[in-house]
Amino acid sequence: MGEAAMKPRHDLNDRARDLRNNATDAERLLWRHLRNSQIEGVKFRRQQPIEDYIVDFVSFSPKLIVELDGSQHADSNCYDERRDACLRRNGFVVLRFWNNEIIENIEGVVEVIRKRCLEVASPTPQPPPARGGGA
Repeated sequence: MGEAAMKPRHDLNDRARDLRNNATDAERLLWRHLRNSQIEGVKFRRQQPIEDYIVDFVSFSPKLIVELDGSQHADSNCYDERRDACLRRNGFVVLRFWNNEIIENIEGVVEVIRKRCLEVASPTPQPPPARGGGA
């Protein structure tokens, strides 16, 4: 296999490190609630590259992504839709919150995330298959 066939190191890892080191106030506040598996024992990572995107917070089990949107996202609906579609194709559920929701109602946001963790981790059980039978 030649050098051209090798995948180049993606600079998203460096960018993700920069984002972790320069978190917004809302990101820092939410991270205090997500870190150390505080919500239903679910482990989250922050500023994690997935494909061509860096997500704010992700749990790989269950496959849940939490995105915080500031005012810069108000004009980027198309980009966010493409991004969310890519993440959903990879099996993730994406939750989005505005930064002001985090600041003004962190308890409510954490409760939404907690409920989603439980739903994604424990999908609605399917009824057992019908048994053929005679009398």
